[in-house]
Amino acid sequence: VKMIFWHPFDNGPVMDMAPPLEFYMIHRGEQTDLSASLTPITFQGAENSASGFDATVPVRRAGDYVTVTVTTPYFESSEDLYIQQFVTAFLSHSGVPTDWDEPLGLPAEIRPLVRPTNVLVGSTFTGQVLSNGEPVPHAEVEATYIAAAPLMAENTVGPATVAPPVGGDVSILADANGVFTFGIPRAGVWGFAAIGVGPEETYEGEELEQTAVIWIRADELK
Repeated sequence: VKMIFWHPFDNGPVMDMAPPLEFYMIHRGEQTDLSASLTPITFQGAENSASGFDATVPVRRAGDYVTVTVTTPYFESSEDLYIQQFVTAFLSHSGVPTDWDEPLGLPAEIRPLVRPTNVLVGSTFTGQVLSNGEPVPHAEVEATYIAAAPLMAENTVGPATVAPPVGGDVSILADANGVFTFGIPRAGVWGFAAIGVGPEETYEGEELEQTAVIWIRADELK
């Protein structure tokens, strides 16, 4: 897998990524630290290059593999604050459902209520925004799409297949229980970010925004 701090919907700038504070997987309820597999890379985006990481997820037995990345807070000078992301992504071996629907107990997370490895185009994805395991009422969630797929062997990016929507960022408001739903219009990899839902508000004396991120894959029904 690759860790890239990037604007994928508009194939925009890549930012330097510091080593994550945590990187691990959960399979059949067992947590395995994967931080030793991290290898620094330079990723070339459409506009610039920046540092990122390769990593390895050992997928051997049937079932779901939930990967969790806790990023080091990043100072965003344009907003004058630090941003920290708690990122979950999912792999499936043999289509056997195991761990995908279990809350992880992260400071900020999006719990999937639809299995994130077999979402169908034309259906919907539903998630619940949690902060320390508790629902976040009316959380703001942004949807994004990997419009330009990374070329894994070359550490660069391919051509964009779509342009960002004319109206700007796709934003969704969760309900009183932190639940949101999004209709999936296109096959590929979609991401959802619940902005600033984590409990910590400062880092090194500056404002901190803790964000939950989840990545899912949507496929056409064949």
